Amino acid sequence: MPGTPTSRSAQHRREEPERWPQWIRPGTARLGVVASRPVFSALRRGSHRPVAWFRRWPRWCRRMLAAVIVVQLALGVAACGYVVSVDVPPDPVPPQASVLYYRDGHTVLARIGLTDRTDVTLDKVPVGVRQAFIAAEDRGFYEHYGVSVRGLSRALWSNVVSDSGQGASTITQQYVRNAYLTQERTVSRKAKEAALALKVEHRFTKDEILERYLNTIYFGRGAYGIEAAAHAFFGTSVAQLTAFQGAVLAAMVKDPTRGDPAVDPTWTLDRWKWILRAMSEAGWLPDGAADQTPYPAVAKESVTAATIGGPIGLITDRVEEELVAAGITRQQIRTGGLSITTTLDATAQQAATGSIAKALNGQPEVLRTALVAIDPRDGGVRAYYGGDRGRGFYDDALAARPPASTFKPLVLAAAEERGIAYQSYYNGTSPRVFSDRGGVPLYNQDNLQCPVCPLDTAMVHSLNTPFYALAEKIGPNRVRDLALRLGVPERYGDQVTMVDLKGELSPGRTRADIALGRYAVAPADLASVYATLAGGGTRTNRHFVVSVTAAESGVLHRYQVKPVRVLDAGVAADMGAVLSQVVDEEGRVPGVAAAAKTGSQQYGDTNDSSDAWTAGWASGLAAVIWVGRDKPGPIRTKDGKAINGDGMPYEIFQKFLTGAFAGRPAGDLPPASHVGRQDMGDLETLEGDVSMAPGQIIRGPQKGDQVDRSLAFGTWSERVSRLTDVLQKYASSGTDFSVSFVDRKTGHRYDYQGDREFETASVVKVELLAALLLQAQDEGRGLTTAEQKSVRKMIVASDNDAAVKVYAKIGGVDGLRQKLERLGLHDTDPDPQFGLTTTTAKDQTRMVSALTAAGSPLNEDSKALILQLMSSVNADQTWGVSAASFEGEQTAQKNGWVSRAAEEGRWIVNSTGRISGEKTDVALSVLSHGHKTQQEGIKVVEHISALTRSYLGW
Repeated sequence: MPGTPTSRSAQHRREEPERWPQWIRPGTARLGVVASRPVFSALRRGSHRPVAWFRRWPRWCRRMLAAVIVVQLALGVAACGYVVSVDVPPDPVPPQASVLYYRDGHTVLARIGLTDRTDVTLDKVPVGVRQAFIAAEDRGFYEHYGVSVRGLSRALWSNVVSDSGQGASTITQQYVRNAYLTQERTVSRKAKEAALALKVEHRFTKDEILERYLNTIYFGRGAYGIEAAAHAFFGTSVAQLTAFQGAVLAAMVKDPTRGDPAVDPTWTLDRWKWILRAMSEAGWLPDGAADQTPYPAVAKESVTAATIGGPIGLITDRVEEELVAAGITRQQIRTGGLSITTTLDATAQQAATGSIAKALNGQPEVLRTALVAIDPRDGGVRAYYGGDRGRGFYDDALAARPPASTFKPLVLAAAEERGIAYQSYYNGTSPRVFSDRGGVPLYNQDNLQCPVCPLDTAMVHSLNTPFYALAEKIGPNRVRDLALRLGVPERYGDQVTMVDLKGELSPGRTRADIALGRYAVAPADLASVYATLAGGGTRTNRHFVVSVTAAESGVLHRYQVKPVRVLDAGVAADMGAVLSQVVDEEGRVPGVAAAAKTGSQQYGDTNDSSDAWTAGWASGLAAVIWVGRDKPGPIRTKDGKAINGDGMPYEIFQKFLTGAFAGRPAGDLPPASHVGRQDMGDLETLEGDVSMAPGQIIRGPQKGDQVDRSLAFGTWSERVSRLTDVLQKYASSGTDFSVSFVDRKTGHRYDYQGDREFETASVVKVELLAALLLQAQDEGRGLTTAEQKSVRKMIVASDNDAAVKVYAKIGGVDGLRQKLERLGLHDTDPDPQFGLTTTTAKDQTRMVSALTAAGSPLNEDSKALILQLMSSVNADQTWGVSAASFEGEQTAQKNGWVSRAAEEGRWIVNSTGRISGEKTDVALSVLSHGHKTQQEGIKVVEHISALTRSYLGW
């Protein structure tokens, strides 16, 4: 800080010069303060009659006016007395770091706010930088005496009219608040702030106040004062800053975290432009500077401030956010020397970091993990791991991911609320077709079969079909409602949670896919859900802070636990009883009675997972573990083994609970309450000859089962001859189909009636997408955001409305025909109704070849996009040409089917795609017509696909 300034005398005040210094004076002249003589003359001329007009007022009016004057005088005298009574404290002490403690109140967790600070004199701050702060925070700084009456009036009016929460603090008031007061929003604090501002204005000059202000602001990144901020954000001293860089720093005063361009660049840019416009209005910058000046380059990370590394760094971020929400500012946290007792348990946190470190040791660096453990009794976070890179980095515990089968307990709990007991028998066959999946069959993992399946058995083996049926029966919205009650937020940013997104089957609606955990949820929020189940259906909000105290002010904040019952205790007990069976199956936790559910989100059409979960609890502690990648992709161990929920996440769960309960007993889980009736199943949906043994698990048909490799012998021509004979015999039975096959590795080709025209149905949507991408390439651009959403909807959800829009965009029939010629598809004849377009099996394999061939008119990005979307199709629609694939191979395909009323409801069923693997890269297309039912058509297409591989042996 600068040396102690000299006090102003009364004479100094009387002789005070122009309050605007030359460097800051606006271009426009200030209004005069001396009234003109004619005005005074007029007042003198009328001064002999004031009493007469006053006495003409009614007596009650005169009395009221007199009372108002008396009250105003009394308030004025009181205000003056209050101002006189307030003393300006000594210069503030240097900033002190705040200390975070574990829940025991004495073990140090971390220190926040080891700040970087170097005071500078005002002459070192460029004029343009000073002007930026005045434009941003107090344009009348050199006109008022510490408190702006105009600003107070404007803020009061804004708050009354729009409830905007607008402030009215001058720079002097901000300095007083930062230097001498707390940040609490109370009338008494605001009054003392105003009184101190008036006193400070009397003691120091305006330039001295501005200098002190600039040296006490917290800018974020650990930078306290403008010199430290210049280094942290621009890597230079304040003397080298431009006015535009100064405006960047001025924008951060309002919110030091959000104002950081690395945190919220949109918000920061908008405020920066607003400041530049204000500077232009004051005559300090040319008109249009805000729109013509590029935003200054800012360091992506602080170049000076040390940060807290490791898993503790993200914990301090979460603590700070919670305190800011409670009304304690970041500056107060980082400079106020606060004592913060957190909810973190030292033993549990050590168990979390230790179990994760052991699991990830030697594993691929691409793997990421998160762990959140919550005490259900008070909602306190006992252990937290969102990554090990430290403060300010991406927090995996807050990133929404598909929770997979860990959502099945919510479906069962919602069912028990509707009176359906967990002993009820459901149809667990695979595949099953459900009404809200657009005709796409649903399979169980490994195609397990459990025809007469108690719901607890279905939970243990994580069967999809019974829980999908259960969600359909009770209504998907009831599952979503329960998830919201248990702890999932209503929104993530602007996106409503647990509903279909644009481009999916039912945008804005919740489908029974919620039973499969397809809707993304953050690990921390799933931990809140499981903590509510562990707490017997009583929800206590997740939090990190117990209390905050300041050395001089005492307790600033204490978290108030407010438990709310959101689920019947009996239902919660039943969930514990069912999930304890999962633990018995997966492996018990030594010395700890636990309940848990694992889950794995399939990556595309592969055998890999992109997200692997374990979620569960023991008495007094719920925990969720997630393993995945920064961006969705296959997760594998160092040995190349796929990671699923029952693997690495479950091992972390076991080790974590063992460590967290070390040295103290873990209680038993409540016994089952057996809520609901057992006769509420859906066995009436069973079809065909199936085993009726209750709870019997049978391994169903597997990938590639229909292929008979023993048939592939002899020369290529001999194989072709035998396959043709078999297909002709099959066709003679009345089945109408064609086949085309291309092997990119060997160059072999085969087709059976490959030139015969068939109606395309939805497989033409691949050509529509290819045509749109060609058009975008011709225009030298990528797809717009709207186009990206539309094509995903068209391919993955097979949405016809989206296809109609794409068809129109590429120019309809003529546009499609021209682009088909470029792709080498000469046998496809576009129709104004795209679904009536005709094609051949040969043309369909040519389309697939265009997605892989080096000479294709499609560029690499376009080819990759089409294959990625076709792979996404096969993640759900595991039928069609994929019947000719084996484990370890990937299928990118497009299926299509339609029933024609003009043909007595007969079905067209087509499938075309690419099957690839270490030794395989083929294009295969099967077109068929005239089936009595959709399922019959699917079986025909799969049988023909399997026959093709069986005889050709590719």
